[in-house]
Amino acid sequence: MKIKKMIRLSFKNSSEITELYRSLKIEYPKFFKMDGLSKLGFLASELIFRETKNRFEPREDVAIISFNRSSSLSVDTQYQETIQDCDSFFPSPSLFVYTLPNIVNGEIAIRNCFLGETFFYICKIFDASQIVDTVKNAFFDNAINAVLAAWIEYSDEKKEVLMMWIENKNGDMEFTEEQLTHLYTS
Repeated sequence: MKIKKMIRLSFKNSSEITELYRSLKIEYPKFFKMDGLSKLGFLASELIFRETKNRFEPREDVAIISFNRSSSLSVDTQYQETIQDCDSFFPSPSLFVYTLPNIVNGEIAIRNCFLGETFFYICKIFDASQIVDTVKNAFFDNAINAVLAAWIEYSDEKKEVLMMWIENKNGDMEFTEEQLTHLYTS
């Protein structure tokens, strides 16, 4: 397995994420309705696929596999506030949809016309071994030729993403535990 493309982004606050979106001049109005986790994943995928030919042609041979520590806790907390008080009960459908962390994968799949499998794993820590094994297992499905793999953490403490386009072909960068750990920690 080889990493064909890779991006690592880190932000201090959510307004920096929106600033990057605007600076890239992407026209995707739905971006402003997304939660922070989805915005992070979406932006990273935009940067990864920006120069890709035939980008929006449907592909069934791509899997999307994401990982993080905090799940969708940021938006879960916001949603909880809308249902907390029985006297001012106002459940927000626009927040509720993002209370599933795998929505970020759906946003990326929809934008890029990926029709393959999507998975989202919540882990206690960044675990290179688990990520490499999970991606490797995706390639056991002969229908999968590429995996978009990501660690996407959106919490009060961290707003970061490490995203990689991985193929089962020749390439420059091996997708190994050591390489993944190096990319995450450098």
